[in-house]
Amino acid sequence: MTTTRPFNFSAGPAILPEVVLEQARDELLNWHESGMCVAEMSHRGKEFMHIASQAESDLRELLGIPDNYKVLFLQGGASSQFALIPMNLLPPGGCADYINTGTWSQKAIGEARRIGAINIATTTEESRFTRAPAANELTLTPNAAYVHYTPNETIEGVEFPYVPATGNVPLIADMSSTLLSRPIDVKQFGFIYAGAQKNIGPAGLTIVIVRDDLIGKAPANTPAMFDYKVHADNGSMYNTPPTYAWYLAGLVFKWLKDQGGLTAMATINQRKAALLYDAIDRSDFYHSPVDPAARSWMNVPFTLTNPALDKPFLTQAKAAGLLALQGHRSVGGMRASIYNAMPEAGVNALVQFMAEFERTQG
Repeated sequence: MTTTRPFNFSAGPAILPEVVLEQARDELLNWHESGMCVAEMSHRGKEFMHIASQAESDLRELLGIPDNYKVLFLQGGASSQFALIPMNLLPPGGCADYINTGTWSQKAIGEARRIGAINIATTTEESRFTRAPAANELTLTPNAAYVHYTPNETIEGVEFPYVPATGNVPLIADMSSTLLSRPIDVKQFGFIYAGAQKNIGPAGLTIVIVRDDLIGKAPANTPAMFDYKVHADNGSMYNTPPTYAWYLAGLVFKWLKDQGGLTAMATINQRKAALLYDAIDRSDFYHSPVDPAARSWMNVPFTLTNPALDKPFLTQAKAAGLLALQGHRSVGGMRASIYNAMPEAGVNALVQFMAEFERTQG
């Protein structure tokens, strides 16, 4: 498909597949001759129940989710899960392990400390969160309630090159920026959660994939909306769910299947990341602060050797149709987020722009 739209490198809310946006446009006023926009439908009506069921079925197929895992479509973002996880899974007198590798790990740790006792299994703060810890750096607590980690730190651009081995202790992963970017073995995890606004759909939806034996552990005084069992027992419809975001996510799931599934997406995503990192590494004009062994496929931070050129870089990039390249305020520099929906043409355009900017400004 030929497009004249700019390439949006935003870290989230992020780019959506253009064909998904076009389909949503075409179905906006009258979904499948129902006479309604999806946003107007009762969440308990047959039309939306079909949308919801199909979306869950497609997600299960894409990820190979076993039958003994529930899939929940919730609200509140991944940040709400930072609190709900210990509320449901950290018993009084118990302890949970947290691996600290960046901004989102730190936020999860801060919320968990409000609820109960936690152990920092390891931290990479001394490196300014520019690397992932080696497996032998993890100091795990025997009989911990769970181990929590963030496979990809969106802000720092650091990604785990392995899945931590936790034995019989449930492994919990904040996959907000990695879910659906490649195949995963769901059975390695007790609990996976992800804000939708990276690779899944629009902001407002949060996906939770939770093993059955981890449901129903919340204390009796836990508010119903904060109890995973309530949501699981009600098919994510204890209250009105984020229906339009759920619908758009379902369109993204079908798009992913049309691309060949997650194995095909992994090949494309690796290729995009390699192209951009190669452009950075072969230049003295640009620099990647991240350990090459832990570089994210999804979020590529980089700096210019001369910070005085940051503003001209961003101004000229925008004029060239390359949007949202400014790095997070806590890190600075640039950041290109290259999620599933970012076409290879977008990364090629960025690399070509970087080369031309270096030629004229270097």
